[in-house]
Amino acid sequence: MTAPAPAAVSVGTPSCTVYVRNLEESIKIPTLKQSLEAIFSQYGTILDVVAKRSLKAKGQAFVVFDSVSAAENAIKEVQAFPLFNKPMVLAFAKSRSDATVKREAGEESKEFEAHKRRRLAEKERKQAQEALENQRRPTEIAAAATKPKKPAGLKSTAPAAVQQVPDEYLPPNTTLFLRELPEDVEAETLIGLFGQFDGFKEVRMVPGRKGIAFVEFENLEGAISAKEGTGGAMLGENVIKVTYQRQ
Repeated sequence: MTAPAPAAVSVGTPSCTVYVRNLEESIKIPTLKQSLEAIFSQYGTILDVVAKRSLKAKGQAFVVFDSVSAAENAIKEVQAFPLFNKPMVLAFAKSRSDATVKREAGEESKEFEAHKRRRLAEKERKQAQEALENQRRPTEIAAAATKPKKPAGLKSTAPAAVQQVPDEYLPPNTTLFLRELPEDVEAETLIGLFGQFDGFKEVRMVPGRKGIAFVEFENLEGAISAKEGTGGAMLGENVIKVTYQRQ
């Protein structure tokens, strides 16, 4: 039996990218992408179809056209069309896709690089928020289960437990924290490694501490590029770890 169509939704501001949701989550990604391409290719040239396996991205996809008019026609004609017995819900994507920016500005353009950095920063911000929520949830459940009942009117004076986001999910900022450095590494070596990225400001070694350092940038974009470009790189025989400074 075909599922009932969801209630009408606002399709948003026109763009080249169609956001598709209410997709059948059990379908394998390659099959899903092929099916979407077969349906939407009737309305224009498709630059990309994006669908991911992650839990939060299940049941969703993005179809990137080469023109706004093609995306508009697709939304008009395909809205509520059943795919694997579920009616698709379509809207315009809120942000431009990588494929669209690459096509309009060029793969080597500064605009495309800035677009990728902004997308990466938003992704890392969401990962940090999710990590904090996931860490908080079991603690809250356990606390609720073991919390003794108190007489009405009494308030606890104990400080609330502070949840700490893992280093790898810290939100982006302009200071990078380096770990697992060779014990004999010098500031000049790190300057040579990180100085190639835009906005580089300085390297700060930590007196009395080996294997760690901080790298400061003048802007967020430079820090994001440097983290992406150096994380997991080899320095001597060490694989260095690069995260954002905890604030």
